[in-house]
Amino acid sequence: MPTGVALRDAREQLFAAAERILLRDGPNALTSRAVTTEAGCAKGVLHRHFADFDAFLAELVLDRIARVEAQGTALCASAGTGTVTGNLADALTELFGSSVAVGIVALITFRDDLRARLRRSRPAGVPVLTEAAAMIAAYLAAERRLGRLAADADVDTLSPTLIGAGHLLFADRKTGRPEPEAVRKVVAAVVAGVVREPTP
Repeated sequence: MPTGVALRDAREQLFAAAERILLRDGPNALTSRAVTTEAGCAKGVLHRHFADFDAFLAELVLDRIARVEAQGTALCASAGTGTVTGNLADALTELFGSSVAVGIVALITFRDDLRARLRRSRPAGVPVLTEAAAMIAAYLAAERRLGRLAADADVDTLSPTLIGAGHLLFADRKTGRPEPEAVRKVVAAVVAGVVREPTP
């Protein structure tokens, strides 16, 4: 194993390596040695940037939460454009299909020490899923203000329902990603009673 590899952005390369392992092999395969091997660097590189492996994993989760929050900004900006169902289906696909949200949730469930560490700054809910539900709720509230959802639409119930359904659709790594139409069908079923826009 090389010991003198210069990493331009060591943190991001280590995070990316951890994501690849999560997606490919699941949380039980995620060790400090696996991460540094995947990143192509010496094991000591990880410990130069993080106090211990759980600190690394906590920073990985917090970094991915920041990405969800950035996605939420873009999603809210899309309110009033396209269709509510299409925007929600795209958001769930981006969240669960092209990121490691499913793997992160499994990781948090799998590692007690990581969960306890995250509880210090995120005392409620499941990290990533909680932020994702808040993202969907903010978007639905924006659409409700624009009149594309019923005025009495319960966004605080719809948002976790959509996140839970999306998580279940994408949770099985072995069968691959669901078809776009399957995601749209689930979203349409959840919001059918409150959408106030023409069906495309």
